[in-house]
Amino acid sequence: MTRSVHTMDQENVSATLTVAAPATRVFAVLADPTTHAAIDGTGWVQEPADRAPLTEVGQVFRMDMHHAGHPDGDYRVANKVAVLDLPRAIGWLTGTEKSDGRLEFGGWIWRYDLAPLGPSETEVTLTYDWSAVPQSIREYLRFPPFGPGHLINSLHHLAELAAPASPVQAPGDQTSGGRP
Repeated sequence: MTRSVHTMDQENVSATLTVAAPATRVFAVLADPTTHAAIDGTGWVQEPADRAPLTEVGQVFRMDMHHAGHPDGDYRVANKVAVLDLPRAIGWLTGTEKSDGRLEFGGWIWRYDLAPLGPSETEVTLTYDWSAVPQSIREYLRFPPFGPGHLINSLHHLAELAAPASPVQAPGDQTSGGRP
């Protein structure tokens, strides 16, 4: 890992980190919902309710969460893949699943952009964008809902998981320490 950058404007915040792993491996870690709790820099993500790898735009995957400030403490979010461009970008909208099965999204998106810097390094930019959040939600939720270190912490966790000695293995990756 080398350089890290953190930026924020009126409606989004992003951080960038150079990760010592190929883009395909980084993407594989991000596309695996079972790694998301380990990536999360806030500790809110607990575990996936849906464990299938993310493979297509429109795919829904749910995560069990915990936040002391949430009315229920423990809760579940529904995420819908909005961007999937292997191995360059992956992103999802976060929302809730209503009791009748309807999904409602709040207007914020998590997006990872990957830029290969060679065979074994990738520049990863994580962006949290809340520009599409309606005023009705902004009246009771503060954006961003986490401190400035969250994104860079998440990227450092991602870098650790994507490291060649990590047990997570990208499809076709026989050079890592992971086992099929």
